[in-house]
Amino acid sequence: MKVRGKVCVVTGAAGGIGAAIARCFAKEGAKGVVVSDIDADRVGAVARDIGGLAVAGDIGKEAGVQHLIAEAEKKYGPVDIFFSNAGIGRGGHEDATDKDWADSWAIHVMAHVYAARLLVPQMLKRGEGYLLNTASAAGLLASMGSAPYGVTKAAGVALAEHLSIQYGDRGIRVSVLCPQAVDTNMLRMAGATAASVDGVINTDAVAQTVIEAMDAETFLILPHPEVTEYMQRKHDRDRWLRGMRRLRDKTGEGQGKRQA
Repeated sequence: MKVRGKVCVVTGAAGGIGAAIARCFAKEGAKGVVVSDIDADRVGAVARDIGGLAVAGDIGKEAGVQHLIAEAEKKYGPVDIFFSNAGIGRGGHEDATDKDWADSWAIHVMAHVYAARLLVPQMLKRGEGYLLNTASAAGLLASMGSAPYGVTKAAGVALAEHLSIQYGDRGIRVSVLCPQAVDTNMLRMAGATAASVDGVINTDAVAQTVIEAMDAETFLILPHPEVTEYMQRKHDRDRWLRGMRRLRDKTGEGQGKRQA
């Protein structure tokens, strides 16, 4: 699908990947770009920069997604492309707090569900639409430093697969973005992680990869090509798990208070 002439919504757009994608959509000639984030000031600045609409709010709640889509439709008309990009980084393993688990689930899974509930019926009537979400390579492989992050990102991939199976032959395109380390505030706060082993790419490079993948209507968007090889290795789960433990020991990531 080409972006030109389309109404696009991007969540988690106050900075990082979301802001870069929004700028790319505007550059590609979108009819309108709506950017959303819980940080009203920063997402407002992005909207002014691209001549779009900012809608601040919490997309981890269904009412927040409903409000976002309603405002987008009021300003530009039916939503053609919805990029559910918002994400949070909460550390810990099974001992992470219930709130960290619940927040991760709300942002990384339910936000996509809420958007699909509203948009799929409309897109089916029009015979076209595009649903994208950012799930991270952690959703395909693992996140050693954060069980809430890795587990919910994996669920995000599974949801995207389900949507593609159900609606991919009925005009609704579905893609899932799965990068490793990207130069964002989230990565800077986390510091060096195993995800950085293949290098850190900038957000503009990720955005360009997304545009190319949308043109080709590719399901898996992999800005780091090495992820394809890692996915192939994962077919032998026992060998792959042994390798991940070696990487854990090498990087020291995820051991924390569990370290003996």
